[in-house]
Amino acid sequence: MLPTHNPDPGYEALGPIYDYTTPPSPVRVRRFFTFLTQYWWIPAATLVLTLAAAAIYVRRVAPTFISRARMWESEKLRLPEGASYTENLENYLGTQMELLKSPRMQGLTLARLRALKSNAVPAGPNGQPLPVSIRVTQTPKSSVLVIEGASSQAAYTEAYLNALMDEYLQYRRNLRKATSGDTLASISGQVLRFESDLKTEQNALVDFERTNNFIVLQQEGAVASAYLARLKTELSDLKLESQLLEATAFEQVATRPGDMNLVLNLAESTSGRASAASATALSDRASTAKQLELLKLERAKFSRYLRPEHPKIVKLDDEIERGKQIIEIYRHQSREQLAVTQQATKFRMSNVLGSIQEWEGKVVEANSRIAEAERLKLNVSRTQSLYERLLTLLQNVDLVRNLDQETFGILDAASTARPYRQEVALLGVAILGALAVGLGIILLLSVRDDRFRSVAEVTEKLGDAVVGQVPEVLKARRHSPLPLLEHDDPRHMYAESYRSLRSALLFLVTEGERPRVLLIASALPNEGKSTIAANLALILALGGPRVLLVDGDLRKGTLHQLMGMRREPGLADLLRQPAELDTVIQSNSLPNLAFISSGSHSINPGDLFLSPALEQFLARARQQFDYVVIDSSPVFAADDATTLAPKTDGTLFVVRRGFSRARPVREALELICQRQAKVLGLIFNRADASSRSYYYYNRADDYHSAKAV
Repeated sequence: MLPTHNPDPGYEALGPIYDYTTPPSPVRVRRFFTFLTQYWWIPAATLVLTLAAAAIYVRRVAPTFISRARMWESEKLRLPEGASYTENLENYLGTQMELLKSPRMQGLTLARLRALKSNAVPAGPNGQPLPVSIRVTQTPKSSVLVIEGASSQAAYTEAYLNALMDEYLQYRRNLRKATSGDTLASISGQVLRFESDLKTEQNALVDFERTNNFIVLQQEGAVASAYLARLKTELSDLKLESQLLEATAFEQVATRPGDMNLVLNLAESTSGRASAASATALSDRASTAKQLELLKLERAKFSRYLRPEHPKIVKLDDEIERGKQIIEIYRHQSREQLAVTQQATKFRMSNVLGSIQEWEGKVVEANSRIAEAERLKLNVSRTQSLYERLLTLLQNVDLVRNLDQETFGILDAASTARPYRQEVALLGVAILGALAVGLGIILLLSVRDDRFRSVAEVTEKLGDAVVGQVPEVLKARRHSPLPLLEHDDPRHMYAESYRSLRSALLFLVTEGERPRVLLIASALPNEGKSTIAANLALILALGGPRVLLVDGDLRKGTLHQLMGMRREPGLADLLRQPAELDTVIQSNSLPNLAFISSGSHSINPGDLFLSPALEQFLARARQQFDYVVIDSSPVFAADDATTLAPKTDGTLFVVRRGFSRARPVREALELICQRQAKVLGLIFNRADASSRSYYYYNRADDYHSAKAV
């Protein structure tokens, strides 16, 4: 970075060189137009060359004739119960467009044309059939296709387009017939297979019906099922009776009223199944048990107020004892009867179980035969249904095969082929291409060429460090040196630019002091630093201060030629042999301007700037003069400038428009800053006074002329 001697202490003098990744800034856009103004002949040359090439091409290439036709997707009749062709509607029209342009259709079209006439297909330059370019587009929001054919022969183009559409429709018909034939053959094979299966199933059903009567089987099954149900009901009743007999433990029943009731209930529940004698015995026993209980209750009632020896009590005891004996007799008889009844019940249960097993076998056999009959009938019915459906489908496909279901038709036949004015289109393409190439070359030049074209570019790449601009002035002779400023110089704009630079220096303060010893430097030769140094010294002297102009380029100093003075003695002589300044100072008509030339040549003049004599010279110059302006050699020509810079109050760096490049200037400024020198700013030399970027004093001539009048 440059030292912060600019009024804005935060400026960045060494900005980035081109950054091709960032979007173009307004400065780069102006740079492009600047290059366009300078290199306008590049797009003009590309335009002329391209137009010449296009003209040659047009003269050598045969004219093109274009014919147009239209096809459309028409309506079609859908048969309610018939087969019809279907397409993928999403990609249908796109598929047809590609089919029309396919090589297969081209080959079929050429074959059709050859079949019509032997010489209907002309030959092209390579001996092959004359190519016809086919372009197919779809009309927006419709199913209409526009087919465009182009070739070098009008009649052939029209005939080719008509043949293409006819062959396309015929190809679709053949394709559908082939598809129908394959489908018909496949369905026929399925019909034959199902017909054979149907016959097999029918034969199996007939064989079964020969040995089995289906109605009789159903009746036998119903009868066997009903009888089996009755047997299972009887078995259930016998099981219940057996459980009741087993639960009746007469020998364990006490002679209590509640126990007697239980005995009576058991007797009633088994009375329907046991023998009549058993039922009567059980009933008598229950009655005796009740009477016994009543006698016990009666004795208990009398025993409350009668003694045991009382006749009534004794009588009741005798009756109770007699009842107990009768009950014991009944109990013994009941055990024998219960055993007989249980044995008879088990025998009956065994017989019923045998009958159930026998009739279950008969029911299973009847049901199996009925199920087999149903299965055979179902197979016959299913196979019959499939066979009839396939037979109907076969008839429909055969019918559709012989019907024309083509939905695509010719809306408009091929129009009369008209010549295509390719010259106009080719001319437009040539002009656009030439301009694009020319402007691309200029854009590449503007991007790759890092020479400064305006002060805005200097500011963009090196920071806001420009303290003055010097406009370009026309010279009487091209190779003659530019005359220095005079007291009443007629080059008003040129003179005012130096006055502006002088004002910038007068109001430029560094570290509390105004710079008095100034070094004028540049990166490379021929950037105008010597002329700027001389004119800056002259304009400072015209303001009244005492100014010393020193030619510090000890190698090729030319200031003595610009000033019209002698070269020797000069600075080199003074540094080799220190003496008074008056011995080397020269002057002209301007009394407060002194000049010291470079002096005589030496072997290593740069070593003189390292001697103590230079410090002594600068100290004496500060005492005698208000300003000391030193012109140095270019930074990359010798090390003199970087040696002198730290010993001065500041350096003014000269940048020339259209000559100085960003990279060398940046590297030179870095070298000066590395020597801990102060860079006061940049002077933009030979600025374009006609450009909008240089607006200082661009009306000076009119102002001074008006003043003179």
